[in-house]
Amino acid sequence: MLKLFRYSPNRLRRFRCPAAACVVAILLSGCQSVDSGALVDSAAPPEVSGSAAGAIAGDMVSRLAEQIGQATVALKQDGSPFGQALEAALKGWGYAVVTDQKTDSGSPVIPLAYVIMPYDGQVLARLSTSSVELGRAYTVTTSGATPASALSLMRRG
Repeated sequence: MLKLFRYSPNRLRRFRCPAAACVVAILLSGCQSVDSGALVDSAAPPEVSGSAAGAIAGDMVSRLAEQIGQATVALKQDGSPFGQALEAALKGWGYAVVTDQKTDSGSPVIPLAYVIMPYDGQVLARLSTSSVELGRAYTVTTSGATPASALSLMRRG
C-alpha cells in the first residue's frame, strides 16, 4: 500500500509518450481548419453528355443568379462539355464571362469554379465562389438531367 504513494521516476515515463502525442495532435488539428480562400480547380467528367450538362448548368446558374446578382464572372474551366455549357448558361443569364482572369472594366469580378462527379447512379454538381457554394444531385437520363435533391447553399463570411 505504501508503494502507491512513493515517488518513482519510472512511473512518469509511461505518460510522456501519450502526452506528447496528444499535444502534437492538438497542434496539427488547427492546421485543418485554416481556410486559404482559394477555389478548387474546376473538374467535370467527360462522360456527362451535352444535353445533361446543359440541363445541369442551366439549373445551377439560375440558382447562382439569385445569390450573387449581376457581375463579371471569372470562370475556371477545364474544357469539358459541362464547362462549355456553364459558360453558355452564364452568358444566357446576362453575365460577362472571362476565362483568362483579366478584365478592362471596373465592375466586380467573381471567381467561379465547378465540380461534377458521378456518385451512386447520380451526378453531384457544385458551383463555388468566394462567398457562396451551391450543390445539388441530379439524375442523368438520355434526354438531359433532372434534380434529385434539394439545393444545398452555403454562405461564407
